[in-house]
Amino acid sequence: MFGRGQNRVATTAHEVSRDAIFRVRGVSKTYRVSETVEVHALRGVDLDLYPGEFVVLLGPSGSGKSTLLNILGALDVPTSGEVIFHDHNLSAADDRERTRYRREHVGFVFQFYNLIPSLTARENVALVAELAEEPMRPEEALEMVGLLERLDHFPSQMSGGEQQRVAIARAIVKRPQLLLCDEPTGALDYETGKMVLEALARVNRELGAMVAVITHNSAIAAMADRVIRLRSGEVVEIRRNEHKSSPDEVVW
Repeated sequence: MFGRGQNRVATTAHEVSRDAIFRVRGVSKTYRVSETVEVHALRGVDLDLYPGEFVVLLGPSGSGKSTLLNILGALDVPTSGEVIFHDHNLSAADDRERTRYRREHVGFVFQFYNLIPSLTARENVALVAELAEEPMRPEEALEMVGLLERLDHFPSQMSGGEQQRVAIARAIVKRPQLLLCDEPTGALDYETGKMVLEALARVNRELGAMVAVITHNSAIAAMADRVIRLRSGEVVEIRRNEHKSSPDEVVW
């Protein structure tokens, strides 16, 4: 099933933006927490995402950011609506197809690093490289995030920011088309967070991966091509930055 501009919201589920990597149409997600209580995490979201862009998703807790990211990454499926990746309908894919999609096309970075403590930085990255069809060398991925000198260090020997950059290297070693990041600087201080942002910007710039970053930190929006703001499960604003700031220019 899966092989390797300005936002425009369509009026129907079948209207196509030809160059969009994702076309999200009428996507809703409802979680049933009891027999009488439902939580509407997403409500009729329409969205186009494009190859090579850097997108920041902003919104308060409970606005639907993580749910949307999980659906884009095929970690979850919508209750209704369509998610089209190129010409493939992710919302209609089975478990095997979604697993293949994640393995071949998507890198994930979360707030907590989830590195294997008994493995070095190189070995943590190599685990993912072994599963990919055309990976870069683990050393190359670690160099891209500025950690070439830490190849043989264990997580316990690295700072939080260094561990997060190992997690980014692990996510990009398979050369993903998409890098989906959920609060990647949330557990880091200002200086360390900026190093992580620089690593993400470099991946976007040099690999051409579409990078989507969830954050509560509105200052990070300055480095995005587009900023998508969510509230109560709905996209309430899509804004294109006229000037895209470098990580060095981002201040919070």
